[in-house]
Amino acid sequence: MTPLQKIIDGIIATEGPLSIDRYMGLCLGHPVHGYYMTRDPFGERGDFMTAPEISQMFGELLGVWCATAWAVMGKPRTFNLVELGPGRGTLMADILRASRAMAGFREAAEIHLVETSPTLRKVQAEKIGLAVTWHDSLASLPEAPLVLVANEFFDAIPIRQFEKRDRQWFERCVGAEGFGLMPAALDATQGMNGDVIEFAPKRQAIAQDIGARLAEQKGVALIIDYGHLQTAPGDTLQAVRAHEYVDITDRPGESDITSHVDFEALGKAMVQAGALVPPAITQRSFLQAMGIEARAAILSAKADPDVAEIMLRAVARLVGEEAMGNLFKVMVGTSSDIPTPYPFGRL
Repeated sequence: MTPLQKIIDGIIATEGPLSIDRYMGLCLGHPVHGYYMTRDPFGERGDFMTAPEISQMFGELLGVWCATAWAVMGKPRTFNLVELGPGRGTLMADILRASRAMAGFREAAEIHLVETSPTLRKVQAEKIGLAVTWHDSLASLPEAPLVLVANEFFDAIPIRQFEKRDRQWFERCVGAEGFGLMPAALDATQGMNGDVIEFAPKRQAIAQDIGARLAEQKGVALIIDYGHLQTAPGDTLQAVRAHEYVDITDRPGESDITSHVDFEALGKAMVQAGALVPPAITQRSFLQAMGIEARAAILSAKADPDVAEIMLRAVARLVGEEAMGNLFKVMVGTSSDIPTPYPFGRL
């Protein structure tokens, strides 16, 4: 039994079953025993791989995109370069290295990282090696023109789940005996028996905050994650440990728990707050439009055969139709007074 399991058992004993979002929040973010509070989970030796850890080409292309977006914004003399959930800091380091090609970008950028994990903050400081301001949330981010990136951030924001049985809706919960159901006050005329729907109010709140900032000050926000383009029923909750799927309730605090991102819902939240949001695209389309295959060909031609093969496998993983290419989606939000950045609205 993990230390967090004892705490969860105590809460259930005194308060009753926990909704999925509360359980997920404790597993990932408990200040002492939460998954992200106590470890560096990224890479081959961790529990999962993110795109920046697969290939530096991913971060380099995002660096080119960010620098181009800054130019589209009119090259403000100072701006906030923000990353939500920056992991090891690998993506931000790659963005900063690649964006040097755009004169003035690095000098104008004030780096802000939204990260709650003390462990990961230390890793990020070592990786980036520059002046960084950390935030627990967007609330403390100062007002300024904005270039924001969120790669595999929203999938780890807690969700609620509802299931329809016998023509009634119930909320899924975690109790003393594992998963259970609690009566829910949802419209019983909606949906079909057996449907599972996921609501993510915390995700929506963050998306609205981003949208409101884009409405009030010049900026762009790039969101990359695995998920679906249109809202649809389905159970997407999953837990991963050591690169293997495990049960959601197995050893709480020691597994990453995530769910697929509803990009339609995120886009609506940003639009309602005042941002412009063109249709989201697949990661495959985005990276191909940004030239990842041409970049890989140039680098491979200069590398020894073993390194070249690694590069080609990385590209296949990032853009492959059966790999991350179609599973991951990319969405941009912008202020109303700037053109839609490439490649959105052009594919």
